[in-house]
Amino acid sequence: MRFQGKTAFITGGAIGLGRAFARALTGEGAAVGIADIDFEGADRTANELTARGARAIALACDVADEHQVDAAVAATIERFGGIDILINNAGRHLMKYNQPFGALSRAEVRGLFDVNVIGVINCTLACRDSMRKRGGGVVLNISSSAGFLSNTAYGVSKLAVRGLTVAFASELSADLIRVNGIAPGLTNTESALADLPQPLVEDFIEELQLVHRICTMDDIVSAMLYLCSDEASFITGETLKVSGGYPLTI
Repeated sequence: MRFQGKTAFITGGAIGLGRAFARALTGEGAAVGIADIDFEGADRTANELTARGARAIALACDVADEHQVDAAVAATIERFGGIDILINNAGRHLMKYNQPFGALSRAEVRGLFDVNVIGVINCTLACRDSMRKRGGGVVLNISSSAGFLSNTAYGVSKLAVRGLTVAFASELSADLIRVNGIAPGLTNTESALADLPQPLVEDFIEELQLVHRICTMDDIVSAMLYLCSDEASFITGETLKVSGGYPLTI
């Protein structure tokens, strides 16, 4: 088991990719702190995992609130002894945010950046000390393929996540903490499939992607397991697109 004895703190862990990450990491021996603003959902996921014999704890946490983040991180450390892996997965991503800045209220823009950008900063800084004390660790930021070409508010927030990946890779290197990112393409999460019109999904797959199928959560989970493992010990500051060839950039 690649993560035996390790502890992961996963934001947005109640459903979707966060839940899939928790299932995969516990399957490889890790303990997990499942942090989500939806505590009931996080608790359901934690109970599912503990019923299988895994070690998991549910944590009520709004990543935009540094005090809630600090409390959730402290509870995870108290329960499992420390944190080795942080997955910054929580984010706002519905179609309402994939619009020009002028189409959104200032409050909506602020809420988007508070979660997608400030949330990454809050969680990374909160986990840093525990990782340093344990001899290093891994931070994995979930960006988006929209962070490469999109000029919408959402796309810019995910461009900022790519920037934070580079900045924190440099800042935390002395603590032996690697920082990388994954930029998923159109992925079959519950929220994405519920939010996107089916004709748009089909057109995106057939006309924009080079691999003509939807990205599955397993595709993203495989990349996560690699980047969080010792197999990727020489990789830091990178964002890996898992998007079927969209968008190709040089």
